Formats: sequence, C-alpha cells, structure tokens
Amino acid sequence: MGFEQATIRIEKEREFGDLKAALAQTFSSDRIVKYLKALDRRNIRIRNLDAVLRADVTDSATGAKAGTARSLYEALTVSDQAQMREFYLSKIEEVEPALRANFSKLYQYY
Repeated sequence: MGFEQATIRIEKEREFGDLKAALAQTFSSDRIVKYLKALDRRNIRIRNLDAVLRADVTDSATGAKAGTARSLYEALTVSDQAQMREFYLSKIEEVEPALRANFSKLYQYY
C-alpha cells in the first residue's frame, strides 16, 4: 500500500484560493524569470516564503498591489498557512532545471 496524504480542510477558502492563484501565476512561464531575478537582487532564498512575502516579490511579479500576497497569507489559519507553504515548495521544485541551474544560489540551503 502506497503513501496517501491526509486531507486537511481549508478553513479560509477565499484567501487560500486567491493566494494559491497568485503563486501559480508567479510560477507561470512568462513570469518566473522576473520572479527569480527579483529574489536574486534582494538576496532572498527561494525556500524562505516568509521573506518572499515580506519583500512583496510575488506581488511585483504578478502586478498586484504591494502587500496583497502577504495580507492573504497572514489572514490564513496556521493549518492553511502550512498547506500554502507545501504548495509553494512544490511549485519551486517544478521550475525548469535550466532555470534552477542559472539561479542555483537561490536554491541553496545555506
């Protein structure tokens, strides 16, 4: 029997959906390079979601008002935030290997 992830109910569905859509848009092929360059300029590691949100990098990549993604994230419950963090971490692993190589410093753990 294989591993089956438990389903955890989303409590703040609107905020979760809006933030998930913004993050998915950030990782779209036409915006990912802009996003990675912005992280590189600010010297922010890609896995540090809190720093990414504090710097409004997601908002600048999507063209949203500064602070939008951060506000949505802060409105989530702790369990919703954990699920959003998992979604974000899965998206950063889907970035093309060539781009990951070009921005390898962002992907380093330390």
